[in-house]
Amino acid sequence: MSAKRIDGKAFAADVRAQVATHVARLKEENGLTPGLAVVLVGEDPASQVYVKNKGIQTREVGMNSFEHKLDAATSEADLLALIARLNADPTVHGILVQLPLPGHLDSDLVINAIDPAKDVDGFHISNVGLLGTGQKAMVPCTPLGCLMMLRDHLGSLSGLDAVVVGRSNIVGKPMAQLLLAESCTVTIAHSRTKNLAEVCKRADILVAAVGRPEMIPGDWVKPGATVIDVGINRIERDGKTKLVGDVDFASAVEVAGAITPVPGGVGPMTIACLLANTLTACCRAHGLAEPEGLTA
Repeated sequence: MSAKRIDGKAFAADVRAQVATHVARLKEENGLTPGLAVVLVGEDPASQVYVKNKGIQTREVGMNSFEHKLDAATSEADLLALIARLNADPTVHGILVQLPLPGHLDSDLVINAIDPAKDVDGFHISNVGLLGTGQKAMVPCTPLGCLMMLRDHLGSLSGLDAVVVGRSNIVGKPMAQLLLAESCTVTIAHSRTKNLAEVCKRADILVAAVGRPEMIPGDWVKPGATVIDVGINRIERDGKTKLVGDVDFASAVEVAGAITPVPGGVGPMTIACLLANTLTACCRAHGLAEPEGLTA
């Protein structure tokens, strides 16, 4: 029996609609408009597309979008000075520095210069520490989107066996922390894990975020498991370029209970959760109730 496909595109549209409703209420009841500042250094083509899409979707939900496009040769001092100005700007509630940065810039230094309360990517070391100790944090967007989809499909996650394949700071580690907070029993695995197939096969929830195309076949999936495929890999097949995940969808869909496709699964949720985080940051900055269902 074929697994249910978790439609990330439709789910993300619903999240954006919820954000837009909250933004309209903030404007009407509190005279506040959440603002997101995105900083792009250089002319990386993929980054330019991401920044453009973020700007469009930010404006569509009624937020203010502030785009700062800097020359690739921008000095570290100038970039840090811009971040300091954005930190001090009360109309800016979220700050995102688009990665990767040009090689002469220290990404860790730049990210950690952002006010943690405005760090809507959730990459600042303070937010990493807060998440790791179970305190209120800004949560990285992709893991937050995965959590939202899991809650929607499964309801309570308490007591479930969860395996996260991948140990990156952006997805793997924060995903594990979020699942722990939901009272899952969590294993972080990776490409060097011994008996990886057996580890994956025991998971009620399998999150694949290892960055290797179709690394996880269907016979590594527990029958009825929920599979969240974070991977986005571009490959050549039959003379054509296509996007595939870290899971072999064709075989896994016959075993899993539910699965996210690639494309159209986790991907659309990332920008939707960036908007949700910006809304949350605005509410926290003004001592207002956080939007229900849009935070961890």
